Amino acid sequence: MLAKNKKINTNSNIKTVLRSFSHRNYRLFFSGQLVSLSGTWIQVIAMSWLVYGLTDSAFMLGLVTFLSQVPSFLFSPFAGVYIDRWNKHKTLIFTQAISMLQAFSLAALTLTGVIQVWHIMILSIILGLTNAFDMPVRQAFVIEMIEDRKDLSNAIALNSSLVNVTRLVGPAIAGIIVAKLGEGICFTVNGVSFIAVIIALLFMRIKKVKTTNAHRNVVSELKEGFKYSFGFPPIRDLLILLAVLSFAITQYAVLMPVFAKDILHGGSDTLGYLMASTGVGALTGGIYLASRKTILGLGKIMAVSTFLFGITIMVFAFSKYFMLSLAFLFFAGLGFITIIAASNTILQTITDDDKRGRVMSFYTMAFLGIAPFGSLAAGAIAERIGAPLTIMISGIISIICGAVLLLRLPALRKLIKPVYIKKGIIPEVAQGLQTAADLESSQE
Repeated sequence: MLAKNKKINTNSNIKTVLRSFSHRNYRLFFSGQLVSLSGTWIQVIAMSWLVYGLTDSAFMLGLVTFLSQVPSFLFSPFAGVYIDRWNKHKTLIFTQAISMLQAFSLAALTLTGVIQVWHIMILSIILGLTNAFDMPVRQAFVIEMIEDRKDLSNAIALNSSLVNVTRLVGPAIAGIIVAKLGEGICFTVNGVSFIAVIIALLFMRIKKVKTTNAHRNVVSELKEGFKYSFGFPPIRDLLILLAVLSFAITQYAVLMPVFAKDILHGGSDTLGYLMASTGVGALTGGIYLASRKTILGLGKIMAVSTFLFGITIMVFAFSKYFMLSLAFLFFAGLGFITIIAASNTILQTITDDDKRGRVMSFYTMAFLGIAPFGSLAAGAIAERIGAPLTIMISGIISIICGAVLLLRLPALRKLIKPVYIKKGIIPEVAQGLQTAADLESSQE
């Protein structure tokens, strides 16, 4: 009897974690992204190894990452205006096609033996411009695939898990391919992987969604989106927090080749294992968030995660032992993805539908757009004081951010609560303020 009940509970838990799969379009999206994002991570590892092999410079690692991400800072807000106007489904197909061509171009240059750093820089800028549209439209498109709003937070958490399953698989495969076949094959694999997501998108059945007036002035709509995003403290505080964290805590990934080669004295396979360890931790965090049945308590989870990331990344920075480095990168990955997924979930659930593209463009700007400045700074600082001290600074900033968020949480909860009640996103909250308060206290 106990065994039967245990089996029932296990099945129930699995259904809870995977409840967004009941939506056909989301199943297609998830399967396509599983293949495509694996290819993306293969390319990320291969490119960083190629750049470091060509230049032997931590600064150049930071510069290439800067060029691939800075377009998100410059153009994402304008992209958000058009995303609210355009058909998100068709836009996503277009951006994925451009990314595929970028990967094949990189593969051709590498396989023919003519690849130089300036080629990588130009192709990185092209990919960055594409991502300035792709990232916010991908985030905003989730809600069009999920008919039941109660499943939205689960879908976002599953997306985070997906990213980190591929972060686990991709780097491990990349390390092997680079060692055996070279970087050019990695770029080819990435190009082919985009075919899967394009096919999945073409098979979707998307209901027509009313968009904003295309004849309105772009600058006016941009101002409206800015005023909405930064006029509401919960959205404003989350965006600012993400911007600071993005500048500081994404540096560890940029400098990972330095740790793999110069500190742990390994090769491309070592780099793959280090990145895979962060992927396992991040996958664990994503599954945990997907298993939660309520959105309440995410603010506190974000704060705790910033502390977790800061402490573990500082220990990793001074580790000279491979297994110890793997262990602490696991917890750093768990903390990192929890911060990103929780903030994404909160933003998506409190944002008005007609402004979602613009809000998510600011999210992309804060998360990806600010990151290149951190990458550039990380490369420059690491050249002067070394990678370990640079990462230690990142950890300290993360801990400070966690403390600030904890102090702000009570005021933010009061402002978010009426929005959840109005939207009826969580049935328990919709029953009344008292129920919301009870649930909040029980969760946090």
